[in-house]
Amino acid sequence: MSNFEDLRIVDNFYQTSAFFPMPTVIIGTLTEDGMTTLGPYSLIQPYYIAGKDYYAMLLCCRNSSNTAQNILRNGKCSINYITDNKKYFKEAVRLGFPGDTPEEKMKDCIFNLEEGLMGKRDTSNIYPKVISEAFQVMECTWMRNLDNAQTDIPGQLDGYEPPYHDFNGITSKFGAHFILRIDKILMKPKYRDTIINGVKAKGFPRVPVDYGYRDSKNFWYTRFRRPVSELLPVREGSIQSVRYAADRIDDKVKFTDDACRKLVKVPRIFLNTALKGCVEWARENNVDVIDAQHMDTINDKRSREKKEK
Repeated sequence: MSNFEDLRIVDNFYQTSAFFPMPTVIIGTLTEDGMTTLGPYSLIQPYYIAGKDYYAMLLCCRNSSNTAQNILRNGKCSINYITDNKKYFKEAVRLGFPGDTPEEKMKDCIFNLEEGLMGKRDTSNIYPKVISEAFQVMECTWMRNLDNAQTDIPGQLDGYEPPYHDFNGITSKFGAHFILRIDKILMKPKYRDTIINGVKAKGFPRVPVDYGYRDSKNFWYTRFRRPVSELLPVREGSIQSVRYAADRIDDKVKFTDDACRKLVKVPRIFLNTALKGCVEWARENNVDVIDAQHMDTINDKRSREKKEK
């Protein structure tokens, strides 16, 4: 006999028919007169994470919302990540109340706004401001040409008629999805240092986990607790397995056994990428045979580049 029971799937299933942990972000967009207005969202996630010439997030929202209408109009937004401070979450709930105008939402907003990197570097255009209290911010541009969504326009607040797009722009009568290219990631120094100089439990931001609107009256979330780590099992490859891949990565640049030994701890899925990086360095430096000393130089170069980002 099963330990599970069937549950009916209804609209907004992620919060009515399931427990689905989500982030809490405040998205800044521009009104027609250039004012930054804020709206809270949780249905947002990474979309393009590798293999493209840019990185992107995916936002799912009502197409009649102020946020959606503003993105349709000018294509710019800031994704502001807030901590689990109780007053911040309370303000996020207030900002999300449907029907309020941008002016009404922003009149008594507790968040402070400041110019982001995009606005500072491109003074000829207006960009949504960022929340000073956020621990990180992604400044983004909507990729309106994907899925031929460039013809979608704002103004239809009672629902859009078909045809609909599959994954970008207006995707249903009341829904929209926006693929947002990440132009800049802004981060408070403490958390940037954690990423650059090594992750420690005390270096994580206090990220809330949102469980959405439930029981017809409350938004539910959990506050941050100290993160724990679990060591990845080390499954070292052999020099022979690295040698097999190294001999096939390039017809001119070769690797010594000592160089291959430096790569035995690289997970197999990333080995070819690591080898290609070594070959690229060798070509730039007129090296035909990569030895252990060269590998140390390459690793030092990668460490410096990581710290400079």
